[in-house]
Amino acid sequence: MSKVLVRAVINGVEREFLAEPRQTLLEVLREQLHLYGTKEGCGNGNCGACSVIVDGRVANSCLILAVQADGKEVLTVEGLANGTQLHPLQKAFLEEAALQCGFCTPGFLMAAKALLDENPSPSEEEIRRWLAGNLCRCTGYDKIVRAVQKAAAQMAGAGGTAKEVGAR
Repeated sequence: MSKVLVRAVINGVEREFLAEPRQTLLEVLREQLHLYGTKEGCGNGNCGACSVIVDGRVANSCLILAVQADGKEVLTVEGLANGTQLHPLQKAFLEEAALQCGFCTPGFLMAAKALLDENPSPSEEEIRRWLAGNLCRCTGYDKIVRAVQKAAAQMAGAGGTAKEVGAR
C-alpha cells in the first residue's frame, strides 16, 4: 500500500511523516513519532485513553486516520508542559492524587485541557459531563474532578485561560 505524506503541527513543531491511508493517528504518534504518552485502551473510541486535541477540539486518536491530520494542529500530553514546568492540570492531578496506574491520565488531561480552553470556569456537573468519555478503573472520578476544579481556579488566579497559561 502506498504511503501519503502528511504535514501537521504536533506539539507546536511542524512535522512531516508518511502514513498508510488506513493508519490511525494513534499508531503514527506512538510508532513513528515516538510520542508514547497517548495510550491505546480500547481501540474503538470508548475509553478516552488516546485523547488528543486536534485544532482545538478533543478527539480520540484511535478513530482518526493519520492522513486526516494533514494541515492540522495536534496537541498530545507531551505538549502540555512548558519545558520542565508542568501545566497547571498536570500539577493539580499530582497534588490531588488523581491518578494511580496512570494509563488513563493522558487522556483525562487532554480532555480536561480542551474543556478549560472552552470553558475556563466549569461547574462540577460540566466537568463530569465533559469527561464522561474517559474511563478510569483505578482512582474513581472524584479526585479527577477535584483536580480539574483546582487547575481551573489556579489558572483563573494566574490571570489567564488554559490556552494562555499552558503557553507560558
